[in-house]
Amino acid sequence: MSDIVILNGLRVLDLFSCAGGAAMGYHRAGFAVDGCDIVERPRYPFAYHRGDALEYLDRLITTGEIARYALVHASPPCQAGCALTVGTNASQGWGGTHEDLVAPTRELLDRSGLPYVIEQPNGRAAIRKDVTLCGVMFGLGVFRHRNFELGRWSTPKPRHVKHEGYVRGYRHGVYREGPYLAAYGKGGGKATAPEMQHAMGITWTDVHEELTEAIPPAYAQWLGTAFLTVRQEVFA
Repeated sequence: MSDIVILNGLRVLDLFSCAGGAAMGYHRAGFAVDGCDIVERPRYPFAYHRGDALEYLDRLITTGEIARYALVHASPPCQAGCALTVGTNASQGWGGTHEDLVAPTRELLDRSGLPYVIEQPNGRAAIRKDVTLCGVMFGLGVFRHRNFELGRWSTPKPRHVKHEGYVRGYRHGVYREGPYLAAYGKGGGKATAPEMQHAMGITWTDVHEELTEAIPPAYAQWLGTAFLTVRQEVFA
């Protein structure tokens, strides 16, 4: 990824990294990025460690290697508290039990002593919604609302832009056309992998499962730029 020059010498640790939607955003903001996920991610575009994210973070803290990072971004599995799980799936009796890793993730991040970001979708996940971002804010073809808890740093909340138009596909038995895509599931008018790539600005993976889990890079680019601004003000 030679199109971005890392000018600030700062590194981000990207935990529960999936295919690298957040990682690419931080990269575009000017960070070096190291990822960690329990699943092999051959399309992850930066340095990568395969393993349990919490065990890896604990090891970095214990050995002192965590000091090479300026910021940690964590996207722990969200199925236990996401809107789809606690809403439609629960009402229909679909799905199973899901482990909530937000609390143990936060505990380790607090132990690390570093500034951090915890990302979760809309739902009942127990995080502070210090920042909420959606695709409309960035002119993207998805809503994909995501909430971010900021640890050891803060930034003003951006204004949430009003949505104009529908998400394409079936909702409550009615099919509608619209300028936005449903970047999850299959069928019923939901987005194909190429459509998701275009709508979210992701080019390095075309794997459907990875795209449905990814956040648009624009979100992390916004967060990374905000963090650098705050850091510059602190050390000015």
